[in-house]
Amino acid sequence: MTWTLAPEPFDSPDSSLLRRDYYDEVASRYWGRPAAAGEIEEGLTGDGADLLVPPTGQFVVGRFDGKPAACAGLLVVDADTAELTRVFVRPGHRGTGGGGLLLTAVENAARAFGVRAVRLDTRHDLVEARGLYAKHGYREVPAFHRRQYAEHWFAKELSPRP
Repeated sequence: MTWTLAPEPFDSPDSSLLRRDYYDEVASRYWGRPAAAGEIEEGLTGDGADLLVPPTGQFVVGRFDGKPAACAGLLVVDADTAELTRVFVRPGHRGTGGGGLLLTAVENAARAFGVRAVRLDTRHDLVEARGLYAKHGYREVPAFHRRQYAEHWFAKELSPRP
């Protein structure tokens, strides 16, 4: 039982399915009911995923025993900062180390872009995500924007590549 992680186009079949599952989970949690197909489509439409390609970003897919099980995006904000987005591990694969490996892969991508800090926002109900970020060195910081659905903000200074 092993994880492999690699950059992948945000619109590949596996990436698209993982992004859809991500939106399904976050929307369902937010509304307290299963998300409707139209709500998921609305979340995916114009979501900015097209920026998750070099040089403006990267999309990473994690596979567990060869099957797509996790994803994360990195969006370069400026010369020093990137934003972590769409971090998702399928529920059946949580607790297997994939989330930490995903963060490492995205942080290494950020270093390759010359970025020195990674930041992100999340919601109060995404408890597992907040725990993952804290466990891996992200600290809560003051809000750096006022977008809808953001209730907690985190950041991490990156050390040089090992």
